Amino acid sequence: MWIQKEIVISPKSRGFHLITEEVIRQVPEIATLNVGLAHLFIQHTSAALTINENTDPTVRTDLESHFNVFAPEGAPYYQHTYEGVDDMPAHIKSSLLGCNQTVPVSNGRLNLGTWQDIYLCEHRDFGGGKANCYPTG
Repeated sequence: MWIQKEIVISPKSRGFHLITEEVIRQVPEIATLNVGLAHLFIQHTSAALTINENTDPTVRTDLESHFNVFAPEGAPYYQHTYEGVDDMPAHIKSSLLGCNQTVPVSNGRLNLGTWQDIYLCEHRDFGGGKANCYPTG
């Protein structure tokens, strides 16, 4: 059985945001699967998806801080600057983290580790929030 569903994640401010519960709410079919995969793909070139720590919020702020140092705004060598100083750094961050994640589904649940959650990584000050989810069984 395959299920393909487009979901819309609520718009997020710049930063790293936990979205696992939003995904589960919008894809209730996950609960019907004994074994499968949930594949998430974000249709956005300046945001990303990743899986990381879900308990201590300082992980999210530290990730944001590190990526801002790693891909700084206003670097003099950027040529792609038409959409603002946060645009090219956002593309770099998105390329490094990636636009998709795949999570096993076991007994009707996303089989994430105890301390894991799916993150939407919004790298622009005014980004979007559209993501596709493809749970399969």
